[in-house]
Amino acid sequence: MDKPQIIIHATKSLNITLYDVKWIPRSARFVVIGCHPRQTGALQVFEMDQGEPKLIHEVEKKEALKCGTFGASSLKQRDLATGDFNGNMRIWNLEKMETPVYSVSAHKEIINCIDGVGGAGVGEGAPELATGSRDGAVKIWDPRQKDKPVACMEPADGESKRDCWTVAFGHAHNNEDRCVAAGYDNGDIKLFDLRNMSLRWETNIKNGVCGLEFDRKDINMNKLVASTLEAKYHLFDMRTQHPKSGYESLSEKAHKSTVWCARHLPQNRDVFMTCGGSGTLNLWKYEYPTSRVEEDSNGVQKGVMGSVSMLQSVGISTQPIAGFDWSPDKAGLCVCSSFDQCIRVLIVTKLGTL
Repeated sequence: MDKPQIIIHATKSLNITLYDVKWIPRSARFVVIGCHPRQTGALQVFEMDQGEPKLIHEVEKKEALKCGTFGASSLKQRDLATGDFNGNMRIWNLEKMETPVYSVSAHKEIINCIDGVGGAGVGEGAPELATGSRDGAVKIWDPRQKDKPVACMEPADGESKRDCWTVAFGHAHNNEDRCVAAGYDNGDIKLFDLRNMSLRWETNIKNGVCGLEFDRKDINMNKLVASTLEAKYHLFDMRTQHPKSGYESLSEKAHKSTVWCARHLPQNRDVFMTCGGSGTLNLWKYEYPTSRVEEDSNGVQKGVMGSVSMLQSVGISTQPIAGFDWSPDKAGLCVCSSFDQCIRVLIVTKLGTL
């Protein structure tokens, strides 16, 4: 079988620091999130026009912007939720970006990460947003409720405060069940059960957790990938939780430096891309084992890991690739942002044959 190829379709240099980039669902547009040299926020909307990204709308905000998601918005509205360096969480109508449609002072320090569920046609239940911050807290927000989070997971008095770098929703397969995973600078991963408001599982992978993503949000938990500060990713089988050892996992050295994020292909959840601090993109494919469950020596069920193979690797930048997003509508189309102040639209071939 011929391997997929990662092809740079278009490159555009910008004069802002790029922190995140997201495809706008059901469109040929994407939004760039970052900051100007004067430390003000940048929101820029691009449209693919005859194969090239064309800037069609931009606004400058008082606070530098760090992260964004469409995950809690309907496909009709397609509103963007953002987190900024001053701890504000805001939601923007991209047709009228001058004033947010929702705004809350969510955290005491920078919002490093944001994720959404219940919108964009993904996940059952209410639309909700998760934010993680340097203040150590993970908060859950329902945009229909003003000012206060619907849940807050933060260190108890006297506990050390860890910087939360990444959050990810999963297990939203009915109106009641929902989990959020959080990764921290010390290597902790915590899985919070939002239905029971409890800590469902925790582990430590020894290096700072830069990114987390479930392979799909809207199914019974299946797989979770974690990318780390020290060149590795960890993949967890989330179907079977052993009472002592937890979830089975495997780890691979993915890049020569920090793995900034990992993103599953929406059209095939067993394929994912990792983004490296050395400016590389690596494409991976997971193969399931013959049986996903076995019994330990005491007859207790535990998970069984499969294997991962690298499909392709390509260097596209001299600087870290910090933002990446697959198009939810066109398989193989993706966009990434790098600290060389460039956005790149990419095409990955032959994904339909995997």
